[in-house]
Amino acid sequence: MRLVALPQDRQVRRIAVQALAVCVFATAAWYFASNAEENLRNQGIAYGLSFLGSEAGFAIGESWIAYSARSSYARALVVGLLNTLYVSIAAILLTTILGTLIGVARVSRYWLLAKASFVYVELFRNIPILLQVFFWSAMTRRLPPPREAILWGDGFVLSNHGFVHPVPTYDPAYRWIGLATIVGLIAAWLVIRWSRHVRDRTGTAPRVHWVAAVLVVGCPLVTWIGYGAPLTWDVPYLKGFDFVGGTTHSPEFMAILIALVAYTSAFAAEIVRSGIESVDRGQFDAARSLGLKEPTILIRIVLPQALRVIVPPMTTQYLNLLKDSSLGVAIGYPELVNITNTSINQTGQAIELILVMMSVYLFLSILISTITNLFNRANMRKGQGR
Repeated sequence: MRLVALPQDRQVRRIAVQALAVCVFATAAWYFASNAEENLRNQGIAYGLSFLGSEAGFAIGESWIAYSARSSYARALVVGLLNTLYVSIAAILLTTILGTLIGVARVSRYWLLAKASFVYVELFRNIPILLQVFFWSAMTRRLPPPREAILWGDGFVLSNHGFVHPVPTYDPAYRWIGLATIVGLIAAWLVIRWSRHVRDRTGTAPRVHWVAAVLVVGCPLVTWIGYGAPLTWDVPYLKGFDFVGGTTHSPEFMAILIALVAYTSAFAAEIVRSGIESVDRGQFDAARSLGLKEPTILIRIVLPQALRVIVPPMTTQYLNLLKDSSLGVAIGYPELVNITNTSINQTGQAIELILVMMSVYLFLSILISTITNLFNRANMRKGQGR
């Protein structure tokens, strides 16, 4: 016997079930929120985000913005967020490059290259990433001291204090060069979009890739030359027991970066390999029969088709990499989780800070998924246009 008569229309039933699920979720969220609020009130703990404006009172070793112990908790969280973004973006770029190279090597006809890439994949993807973080942290601490540092070229230094390299000295013209770069990117995007519109309307697309490349490179280059081509380098040099000048990447940053890249690129390589092998072998044979060389076949024929298989699982690896960057807390790298934990210990506002941290990771994950999905959709439209 049915207690509730469900509507007969399928669409109405779907809406009713979804509305019921939303009500249940909202009720559960309200219950837990009110329960937490009551418990905090009973313990005399203030709740809310007003504490973010208070003085943090602790120092942070690495910061991309001005920060001191007198700065607020909100600024400390921004420092942690920027450090998380920095190591994550760098790791994603390096993982994409290294994973693609190893994935291509996995299907190489050269036996030694294929076996070496196989050993790499099996080695790094089967060792837990936390152990790899500890291993690379220990390795960076075993580097020679600054006075015996490893030197490359003019100002590239590697020691147990980190990796130091020259950086351009700031010039006011760089702001306009950055603006010109943005203008060039927008102009190139508009040109490519116009080309696609012409292709959809006439069936033939004007070749505008060189025009887009000239816009992207030319706009900032012309601006730089117009301002007198300012370029001076801040070169690090040894002073006392350490190097000063340039930019220093700490041993903790190097350890977490190497671990993220080594671990994730092993999975990325298998994704690239499976994408290449998903392309019909007839494509290879037809291209070889036309006299095309292997690099041309790979770049112009195989990889564009393989991207449809590669991009979705690669997105998952990017998301995993972003979340794995929180393991920097284990070796003292001041990323978001590390600074959040310190703030919790000092303020006792665990619920608010954890919710803030969860919201940040949720937003970054959605952002990465959106970007890769847009790229995948554009690639599929491009493939259909062919």
